[in-house]
Amino acid sequence: MTTAQTARIALVGDRSPHVKSHTRIPLLLDALAARDGLVLDAYWIPTGDAAAEAAAGTLARFDAVWVLPGSPYASEAGVLDAIRVAREEGIPFLGTCGGFQHTLLEYARTVCGLTAAAHAENDPGAADPLITPLACSLVGHEGLVRAEPGSLAESALGAERSMERYHCNYGPEPRHLPTLAAHGLRLSGHDEDGQVRIAELPGHPFFLATLFQPELQGDGTVPHPIVRALAVAAVTHATAARPAAAVAE
Repeated sequence: MTTAQTARIALVGDRSPHVKSHTRIPLLLDALAARDGLVLDAYWIPTGDAAAEAAAGTLARFDAVWVLPGSPYASEAGVLDAIRVAREEGIPFLGTCGGFQHTLLEYARTVCGLTAAAHAENDPGAADPLITPLACSLVGHEGLVRAEPGSLAESALGAERSMERYHCNYGPEPRHLPTLAAHGLRLSGHDEDGQVRIAELPGHPFFLATLFQPELQGDGTVPHPIVRALAVAAVTHATAARPAAAVAE
């Protein structure tokens, strides 16, 4: 038989027992291994350490990067560096909630040249923020999301429509979205009001960000399809980099 390939995943966030998505991670990792044979070796990287890890090349050696909720982060710069490394190095990436917001911020600054782009939670006095308070809070909200046909979002979800859970107060300012799209970011999922809820990067092995929190689906014993898709991409990356040895019974 062939041994299962273990993939190394960097969980970027300021780990806290008070953030529900953080407490879900061990359950999800166990479920991925038990149900799907997808073994992820997880390393938590505090946002305050992420910039140094990126500069040292450590992050580039992971098979996946997941920027988790929990904003405001201790280090905005660390989060942005982690996202940039995953994007530039072709490392499977997922950003959820605050991870989604900062994915757009990193892309705006680094790719679109919008160096003054800001997150209103981190910089309330910004003249023209990219991420702003939502007109209606999505804390505790559940709503329908529609993925564009042929998108990574649709493939990961396994369906065009999905009911998703949120826990956020901030989202993208609509007037900046055309600039992101013009520079190659695909805004591939929207809610029933047409507001962007998923973004992805065509041409990247796996680069997906959601304003909703897929890790909150159910009780954590059945991983959300997007979480499973990230795990599959991570194991694929690990197999390409470190082929699993064949072991005879």
